[in-house]
Amino acid sequence: MPVELVVPSVGESVTEVEIGDWLKQPGDPVRKDEAVVVLETDKATVEIYAPADGTLGRQLKVKGDKVKVGDVVGTLETDGPPAAPAQPAATPAATSAAPAAPAGPPQAATASSARPATEPRVMPAAARAAAQAGLKAEEIPGTGPGGRVLKEDVQRALEAKTAPPATKPAPEPAAAPAPTAPPATPPAAAAAGREEEVVPMSLIRRKIAERLLQAQQTMALLTTFNEADLSAVLALRAQYQEAFQARYQIKLGLMSFFVKATIEALKEVPALNAEIRGTDIVYRNYFDIGVAIGGGRGLVVPVLRHAERLSFAEIERAIADFAQRARENKLRPDELVGGTFTLTNGGVYGSLLSTPLINPPQSGVLGMHAIQDRPVARDGQVVIRPMMYLALTYDHRLVDGREAVTFLRRVKDLVENPARMLLEV
Repeated sequence: MPVELVVPSVGESVTEVEIGDWLKQPGDPVRKDEAVVVLETDKATVEIYAPADGTLGRQLKVKGDKVKVGDVVGTLETDGPPAAPAQPAATPAATSAAPAAPAGPPQAATASSARPATEPRVMPAAARAAAQAGLKAEEIPGTGPGGRVLKEDVQRALEAKTAPPATKPAPEPAAAPAPTAPPATPPAAAAAGREEEVVPMSLIRRKIAERLLQAQQTMALLTTFNEADLSAVLALRAQYQEAFQARYQIKLGLMSFFVKATIEALKEVPALNAEIRGTDIVYRNYFDIGVAIGGGRGLVVPVLRHAERLSFAEIERAIADFAQRARENKLRPDELVGGTFTLTNGGVYGSLLSTPLINPPQSGVLGMHAIQDRPVARDGQVVIRPMMYLALTYDHRLVDGREAVTFLRRVKDLVENPARMLLEV
């Protein structure tokens, strides 16, 4: 019995998604609740799961196709006798003939076989494609469940219609024009070194481009810099790493220190935790900290909800979980919206210094960078310390330079003296 695979609702504002990878191919066995196809949105990826056991039937959409919520992307042939469910799949016109079925099984079989041939059920997409190609959908043989005419059937019919002109030139190269082939090969060989590949932008990449352009066009962006000595944080991690990992089954990283320091600094400079809405300023008394992660499809920013309530271990667990699911493209759309401030660590890729861009409608983003041993002056002496450049990009419409520098100095002081985060001084 064929069951349609329908695009589910993936969020309030998401109406269009893009077909990603098909995890199953036609004829492959599928278990109930097993992922069949990946859908890409402008925020994350979701999957369509099999509603029952069976085998994958047809793939009505291919990778890269744009579909809307509620569209059918494929069919699943469920386990069981296919003859019984063939009747509900008939067209409304054919159902009027259903009372004749009790007259005898041979007549019912004849009627069911005649119906698809004379009155095939034409899918809406197939009807549109046939109209555009100037074909009569009723004359196209359907290969879908119950003899339905699919868009692919229309495409095959159109290819068959245009095939004869394409096949006529084929015999000519086989006869005499074969000697003319060598002159054509040198340009092709020369052009081989200048090939181009055109790949459509994924929805998430288009969304990233849109948001970054929005930040540059609608905000008064300014970046201020500082540097922090991470000797104390690194020493603290080395001292308690083994005990921390044994107790919480997670490594003590740097991000939890910076998340904690950021929250304390935001309490001191609330404008960086606010946003502009029209002519109003919205101040928030909670801290949803976004953490930028390079995922499989692009940069994503999952959000730590109420990060002020989380312990060091809870922050590390959440970030590790985000990173794992970002690589597997399994982040949920609701985990990527609603942040009040963002942290981005380009240092994991070796970045020494950068000017990060704000994630609208937020008012600030803190950029972390690579840790390098550099000579610095301490108590009149030149010493080598593990230093990190910090960069704060802020919306100057809302945040003044004094506030931005105060925030960055506060973060610097807290990571250089991590005990102050515990004492709240």
